[in-house]
Order: sequence, then C-alpha cells, then structure tokens
Amino acid sequence: MSLLDVQNLTVEFPTRRGVLRALDGVSFSIAPGEVLGVVGESGAGKSLTGAAIIGLLEPPGRVAGGQILFDGKRIDNLTQDQMRSVRGKQIGAIFQDPLTTLNPLYSIGRQLVETIQTHLRLSDRDARERAIQWLEDVGIPAARERIDAYPHQFSGGMRQRVVIALALCAEPRVVIADEPTTALDVSIQAQIIALLKRLTREHGTAVMLVTHDMGVIAETADRVAVMYAGRIAEIGPVAEVVRHPRHPYSEGLMGSIPSLTHRVDRLRQIDGAMPRLNAIPPGCAFNPRCPKVFDRCRIDKPVLEPAGPTLAACWLYDKVTAHG
Repeated sequence: MSLLDVQNLTVEFPTRRGVLRALDGVSFSIAPGEVLGVVGESGAGKSLTGAAIIGLLEPPGRVAGGQILFDGKRIDNLTQDQMRSVRGKQIGAIFQDPLTTLNPLYSIGRQLVETIQTHLRLSDRDARERAIQWLEDVGIPAARERIDAYPHQFSGGMRQRVVIALALCAEPRVVIADEPTTALDVSIQAQIIALLKRLTREHGTAVMLVTHDMGVIAETADRVAVMYAGRIAEIGPVAEVVRHPRHPYSEGLMGSIPSLTHRVDRLRQIDGAMPRLNAIPPGCAFNPRCPKVFDRCRIDKPVLEPAGPTLAACWLYDKVTAHG
C-alpha cells in the first residue's frame, strides 16, 4: 500500500489575463521505504508539486482538481490548522534555502528541541540529547559544543545540514526533499544522500526527492518521474529511465548527462526551451522540440501508457499508433 498517493493533481494560478494551469493531472504514489526522484528542467512543476502536497502553495495558486492522499486519507481539503498538525510530524519538508527555514534569533539547539518536543513526548534533557544525535547524524562536527550556536555562526553547507536534521528529527513518515543537496559540495552531498537512504530503510520513510541532478537521482532513487510543462512525461524504475528512456524528452535529458565509461565529443542537447504557462501548445507540450513528432502529437494530449517497464505519455507507445 502506498503511503503518499497523488491522483490527477491540477494546480492553477488565476491572473488578470485568465487562469494559468501550472500542474495538469499529475499522478504518482510512493510506498513506505521508497525514494521517488522527480526531475525536469526549471519550471517543469517539480517544486510546485511538493508545495501542493505539504499545503504551502503560494497564493493565488490553488489545487483546482484531483486529490492528495496520505496513508489513505485525503489531505488536500484540510484547513490550514489541520494541515499544520500533519506537516512536520507526518510529512517533513527539506527546502533548498536554509535561511527560509531557520529562525535567526534562536539557537540551532532550541529550534531542534522545540521541533522534537512538539511531535514527541520527551523531557528537555532527552530532547536535547536527541538533537545532538541528529546533528551528528547529518555530519555536524563537534555537535555537542555547537548545539547552542546560532544559524549565522554556521557556513551555508552546515546550515543546510541543520535544516535536514530539523526536517527529519520528528521522524515524519513522508519527506518532501526539494533540491536538498544543491548548496553542498560533493562529499557532503554523498553523506546526506546516504543519510536519506538509511532513514528510508530504517524508518520506512517515503521520500519525494526533487532535483535537476540526475547523478543524485541515479544514486538515491528507486523510481523516477520525469516532468515537463506541468505533466509527468515518463515514470518508472530508475535504472530503466536512465538507461533506456522511452519518452523523447527523457531521452534528451539522459543524453545530456556526461558518461564516465565512454568518451563523447559533444553532449546532446534538446533544442528550444520549455513553453511558458500561457503558451503551452496543443497536443503534447513537448511537440515543438521533439525529434520524433508526428501529426497526432500536435493535436491530442497523450496520457501515461505502458512503454515496456515504464509509463510514458507519448503517442509512440499508443497501441493504435504503433499498429496503425
């Protein structure tokens, strides 16, 4: 049974010139102990999907259709207060910018202890010990001495580790991790990825990992969803999508990753740019950039269909097209 279930999620932004559809029928699920990677170019809707799940859409953005289920119960229709009790304890979030998460006026330790005691019944002493343990887990050196330091006394990379400790210390069952390792150097990235993987294994946490770094996905995720212009273009086991992508957009993305095993003179690139929300073309949104485009792609919007071991929203895999 999946722990997080997103069904046909649609997010809209009303503007003076009409309604912009930023997410258009996004569906996926994540099981306990599973990491789902979500990749795509900037503006594909990756972070927006995460924000919708944790109930932190920036107004005037709103969930206009579909539903979000946590452990079988709907959470997209909860009030702000009800959602606040889910956020943190049940669903944790790791954001890219540590300065938006940490309060500059409180010591790191106070913030961790408060978070732990909000969600777990522990004495001050036990909560402090647990906070020190979490700081050690995310690789903060001399955690016992540094627990009473303030955010400005830490480097950017250290602050990001504290944010990760803050998101995980209440032991949430689902974690939305939005570019959690972007600001970190490679050795620390590896440490944080190992920590996320260990947590999913030990606690059965379900993780949605949003990133544009395919290396991080290949290293961490069990399955991957490739997003384009507010829709999922392809979703499937990570090894399949990386090695044998079915959707032409996934193919372009994977072709642009440098290989360690064989030398190429030039990396492939996908010509053109992702369409703006007010200019998404009819049919498949990728059709103006697609090397395999044919007439139907310009008219009908494809849905996710089986394409071997993955699902791809592409007319190349439609039974009628394939046999037509």
